[in-house]
Amino acid sequence: MVRVRISGATVFVTGANGGIGSAYVTRLLERGADRVYAADLALDRLRRLEDERVSPVELDVTDGRQVEAVAAQVDRLDLLINCAGILTMAGPLSGDLEAIEQELQVHYLGPLRMIRAFLPLLEERGGAIVNMLSVAALSSMPSIGAYSSAKAAAHSMTQGVRAQLAPRKISVHGVYPGPVDTPMTKDLPELDGPKAAPLAVADAVLDGVEAGEEDIFPDPMGRDVGKIWRSDPKEIERRFTEV
Repeated sequence: MVRVRISGATVFVTGANGGIGSAYVTRLLERGADRVYAADLALDRLRRLEDERVSPVELDVTDGRQVEAVAAQVDRLDLLINCAGILTMAGPLSGDLEAIEQELQVHYLGPLRMIRAFLPLLEERGGAIVNMLSVAALSSMPSIGAYSSAKAAAHSMTQGVRAQLAPRKISVHGVYPGPVDTPMTKDLPELDGPKAAPLAVADAVLDGVEAGEEDIFPDPMGRDVGKIWRSDPKEIERRFTEV
């Protein structure tokens, strides 16, 4: 497996204005990244990023043409971090179908579009891909059923592209945190302890990328769920039905 070093790397981060995305940008700069493309829906959200190594990018990951146009403007890439996210709170039976479709667009098709568009650049460098998933990708939480389903689809996609890209010297990392303390999760209750700090999650993920970990559980709840998932997936299903 190729192990990307953050120092000196060129990195593209989607959802860069969000809690975890912003934490990634901060930690990437602190670790010596050479260039960070910080992408979000609107440039005015990114104007506070004044470091000369940061290139703000306006990007909607659900817009295939815009994704292709942005990829054409990037000349090199070592690490792609797919972090754009939404949380509609739509359930599988009563939730609005348009909200469910939007979750799939952002969490599944969005990262897939990004991977396809940036693949030639990653191949040139022998780079890496990080897909921000969730413990909810491993078994559904009915109260956030649309989110769980979309993350589960992205989890399956992560496994599929990992197998296809390994011979091409590109590593693919899936990240499975529990709830993280961001504006997106403000209405979610704490589960098994406090929500994880975004900067701590970013640190753990970047450590995992440099160590070559394929499945990264970056916080206490994520690590607990990961252990159970490996030994007894049905136990995770039973626990999550109560959420």
